[in-house]
Amino acid sequence: MIERVLLAEPRGFCAGVEMAIKALTWMVKVFEPPVYCYHEIVHNEWVVAAFEQAGVVFVDDVSSVPEGAILMLSAHGSAPEVVAEAGRRSAVVIDSVCPLVTKVHHEVKRMAEDGVEILYVGHAGHDEAVGTVAVAPGSITLVEPEAGLAGITPGGGPVALLAQTTLGMHEWADVLGQAKASRPDVMTARKSDLCYATTNRQEAVGVLADKCDLVLVVGSENSSNTQALVRTCRQLGTRAYRVDSAGQIRSEWMEAASTVGVTAGASAPDHLVQEVIDRLAPVGGVELVSTITEGEYFPLPPQLRSLLTVLQALVEAGVTARAPKAGGRLDHDREWTASEALLLLTS
Repeated sequence: MIERVLLAEPRGFCAGVEMAIKALTWMVKVFEPPVYCYHEIVHNEWVVAAFEQAGVVFVDDVSSVPEGAILMLSAHGSAPEVVAEAGRRSAVVIDSVCPLVTKVHHEVKRMAEDGVEILYVGHAGHDEAVGTVAVAPGSITLVEPEAGLAGITPGGGPVALLAQTTLGMHEWADVLGQAKASRPDVMTARKSDLCYATTNRQEAVGVLADKCDLVLVVGSENSSNTQALVRTCRQLGTRAYRVDSAGQIRSEWMEAASTVGVTAGASAPDHLVQEVIDRLAPVGGVELVSTITEGEYFPLPPQLRSLLTVLQALVEAGVTARAPKAGGRLDHDREWTASEALLLLTS
């Protein structure tokens, strides 16, 4: 029997995910389907299914998008050649890349132009890592965090260590320690590449791990930051499992578990968290464990803001156009959330 649930705060949607989901919701509401999206808008199967039901077609190759189609590029960032091809093929292209990923792309480009050898710590095949490496493929080497720098010998010139934004903090620290041991002069970003939401959620789940017999992390398998939360707990010696939904909870996990911690990756909707809590049915209730208050906000992509401003002006002028009704006026964007946007798709 579960006595109580400790619920992490912060958890779930970060500012980048909020922006991307709201942006794609606007696209669905403004344009007739299908609206195309290069890669999953965020790595969560429930969110992707909701958009598919609303008429979004997710593709892994821009060349499969019909000429003149409406296209959005995902929050994880795209290779420069993908962005260029999207612009050639599509009538409207909106890039919903997270600004924190864009920051890393800028670092890679600047360092490569300066002749710096870049070691990029990230997961092979992950959309963010693929897009980042493609910014300067001749100057960058992908370093898997599990393998570290084994077998990698930097040259004698300047070397920098950069990171996928969703890495586990302990993973980054381990590889950085290895790099500094062999190259004390190794450069890193002036401001950490690790996303604020990644570090905040890992610190919060670390508190849960210290107080709980078991931690459940809500999020999809291909979500890097979700998997990092699981690994963080296990590194601290606490059992942890990832679930997409309450239906994936196994009864044997609950054996000998009195206090269960619950958190969610940065792309997991909060209603899935509530369903997990309902499934656990703690007899002693739910206690919120808050470590920091997040106030970050990322505005909609500039291309989308410009488009919606023009449409709104046309509607107000009485010109026939499809009014942007996804979340009200653009100047009220802070007042509605990604969760509310998803309700527009599923209601």
